[in-house]
Amino acid sequence: MPTTINVKHGNENLVSQSGLLPVGALLKSINFAQRFKNLPDVHCVDPNISHGEILSSMLGLICVGKPDYIAIEIFRQDPFFFTQSLGISNCPSQSTLRERIDLIGESANELIKEASVEMIRGKAPAISPVQTSVGNYIPLDLDVSPFDNSKTKKEGVSRTYKGCDGYAPMFGYLGTEGYLINVELREGSQHSQKNTPEFIQEILKLTRQITQEPLLIRLDSGNDSQDNFEVIKTCEGVDVLVKRNLRKESLDGWLILAQNTESVRLIRCGHKSVWVGQTTVDPKGRALPRPIVFKVTERYEEKGEPLLFPTIEVETYWVTIAGLSPQEVINLYHDHGTSEQFHSEIKSDLGLERFPSCRFSSNSLILHLALLAYNILRIIGQISLEEQDENNLPINRRKKVSRRRLRTVMQDLMYMAGRLIYSGRRWSISFGKINPFAQLAENVLYRLRCSPG
Repeated sequence: MPTTINVKHGNENLVSQSGLLPVGALLKSINFAQRFKNLPDVHCVDPNISHGEILSSMLGLICVGKPDYIAIEIFRQDPFFFTQSLGISNCPSQSTLRERIDLIGESANELIKEASVEMIRGKAPAISPVQTSVGNYIPLDLDVSPFDNSKTKKEGVSRTYKGCDGYAPMFGYLGTEGYLINVELREGSQHSQKNTPEFIQEILKLTRQITQEPLLIRLDSGNDSQDNFEVIKTCEGVDVLVKRNLRKESLDGWLILAQNTESVRLIRCGHKSVWVGQTTVDPKGRALPRPIVFKVTERYEEKGEPLLFPTIEVETYWVTIAGLSPQEVINLYHDHGTSEQFHSEIKSDLGLERFPSCRFSSNSLILHLALLAYNILRIIGQISLEEQDENNLPINRRKKVSRRRLRTVMQDLMYMAGRLIYSGRRWSISFGKINPFAQLAENVLYRLRCSPG
């Protein structure tokens, strides 16, 4: 017979988000709360709770996937662990949190990005490059991702190119691990190219504070603009790979050009023919400012059904790296699609697709706090890969991976039940004997507290 388990109420000090301890260790390493003592454009008369404590509290909520003001009330019932783990003295109420976020607005955005850059430079285990036949490059992936905020009247919400009402923020990720370097909240109807040259200038400035390695900026066709090339060519050690916008170019013209180009790679199979090559002229025979890599596909059937007239698909790319084969260029761009997973982690894992505020400036601040929270969880995840002992992990966590998804970090290391113990005038936390990630959590916390940076 199965044993019946009953409910018993006790007085033990139990917490369910023990993962806030490494979050607090990272915040302490960059003196996060102290950075906001003096915000020149924010006028708050004698606040009982400092700006740094407000922002740290909101950051803690985002790290546990609860970026809503009302979620702070759960921690106010017993604020000891929440405040001590994040290194603050006070836990704000829901109304105080909302009002102060509105008051601070975008005035803290630059300070948050500077703190994030300092943290990545000092605590990130590695920033991995992509390997090419002509050398290694640190990828810098820039992309716009719509945030669905349908059926709301929030400031700045408008129709996005995905067909939903919301925002269209731009993101910049560094390395194959995907560290988030820069963000910009934009109105949903804003074209993806607007303000992008300024965004590129800023992210290159931030990136050069982290690494001096050669960079490869990757952009999609929405950012196929000469303005971007003008900005990038002024920077040393920076190359760019952009998928071209065909605009009104003839698909038939590209097919004819591909068929008549020398040194083209032709792949034929039963339902399609594919031409991969490089050209210095466009389909009308005009010289190009730089070579174009192309992939032209003539498809003869679709979903197993023969087509009366073949369909033509054309992909073309600008690239400033000399010596790469056309197929290598295409593979490098397809690897740029990994940034879509990074977007998904922010939207779903952090729960941030629908912003909590009606004010554009407040949502911009929350997005910048999400930038820091994202990097905190990414660093914790990457360190855990180096500190883990496969023999002590569940079978489903022994697979060799190069990057741990934020959701996995939150499930394994953030949402850990623990018991607070006060003994010998010291506080400690006990994870119990059935937690397979207890030793890993201790190793990560010890490394974050003791490693220089």
